[in-house]
Amino acid sequence: MSDTTRRDFIKTAAMSGIGVISAPYIAKGSWINNSPNDRIRHAVIGTGRKGSGHCKNFAAAKGCELVAISDVDPQQMNKALQGLPNESQIGKYTDFHKIIEDKSIDSVTVSTPDHWHTPVALWALMAGKHVYVEKPCSHNVRETSLLIKAAKKYGKCVQHRTQRRSDGDHIEGMRQLKEGIVGKVHTIKAINHQFRAPIGKAVTEAPPAGVDYDRWLGPAPKVNFTKNRWHYEWHWFWDYGGGDITNDGVHQIDVAVWASGDKYPKRIVVSGGQYFYRDDHQTFDTQTAIFEYDDNQIIYEMRLWTPDKLESHDNGNVIYGTEGKMDFGRGGVIVTKGKQQITIKAPEPVEPIIPNFLSAVRENNPAKLLSSIEKGAVSVNLCNLANIATRLGAASISYDPVTETVKCPGFDEKAKAMLGRTYRKGYELPFKG
Repeated sequence: MSDTTRRDFIKTAAMSGIGVISAPYIAKGSWINNSPNDRIRHAVIGTGRKGSGHCKNFAAAKGCELVAISDVDPQQMNKALQGLPNESQIGKYTDFHKIIEDKSIDSVTVSTPDHWHTPVALWALMAGKHVYVEKPCSHNVRETSLLIKAAKKYGKCVQHRTQRRSDGDHIEGMRQLKEGIVGKVHTIKAINHQFRAPIGKAVTEAPPAGVDYDRWLGPAPKVNFTKNRWHYEWHWFWDYGGGDITNDGVHQIDVAVWASGDKYPKRIVVSGGQYFYRDDHQTFDTQTAIFEYDDNQIIYEMRLWTPDKLESHDNGNVIYGTEGKMDFGRGGVIVTKGKQQITIKAPEPVEPIIPNFLSAVRENNPAKLLSSIEKGAVSVNLCNLANIATRLGAASISYDPVTETVKCPGFDEKAKAMLGRTYRKGYELPFKG
């Protein structure tokens, strides 16, 4: 770390009331056979629906020890601990900075609400820790850019949980797709349909006992507590999430972007709104976005008010080529050419996303990640950009990832402002790029 960088970090750490942190020691060699004292020491920050699953998965992972968890809701945190093999030995903190300042912790999962993903990940990277971040990696486009820069600057692994990239059948399907199994691809569908119940209209009330609600709000504006913006339902409020396109749709968009070479499109054409909900929902229940490339397009379709499958397909992707089509979904990867159907299977096992992350951490080698932040960032930013244009009522939007500038005909200045956000005093980002 340079003297300038170190001074900046010490200053930032002091402002936030935490100590100066040195990078943890990452042992070399085969982590599966190493002694218990040489395991990767992991912590989970955010123990809700996804976070509790991460607690179980990392606690059970070979070569890894879950040593700490953090959540602003003590009840949720205690629930996540239940049944873990070393429950009594796991540290519990309502302030995630306690985990950040622990020099013995090598890596963290960030599974907080979306508006905390990048801030927590930045703190962890600056402390020399590797990061496994839930999707979406960011709340806005500028955060995505900062996260990529921080991962590169501090040389740490940042795995993005768009886990289809670690699915062997998907990997093999992509290989055969590029070799031309369905011919030249010009259209890729990304399908997100499901029924999500209304959240109603809520009255303000006191937060649950023991909850640090101010810390939960964090960078977001200060507003009174309501139950329908609390656990999971925060996804449907712009201050904390991006609606279902960043929640579930990012998986389908990620597969489509993967098939398109992990590139940004020339333009995004959008349409959508709130047609079904009549409650406190802010995000969209219906959305279509077309991502235009030189010789192909991705069409994302989202409906949150119907259990009926679109094109008789589960949430997933249909890739249309000049000689057939390829389906990616919960049923696997299937190629259709006329009346012939071919099921694509991986020729050999592939490391699942968590073991892959731990392998990369053990080697201190970000290049080994199957779902690196650089790849996940493109998909997340396309979701964020589609939201900007739809919120503005614009017809289209385009983004230059090199200059980090946006064009949105008729709304250029408003779109530019929406690339980032205003951070509440005391919760500013610790890393400026």
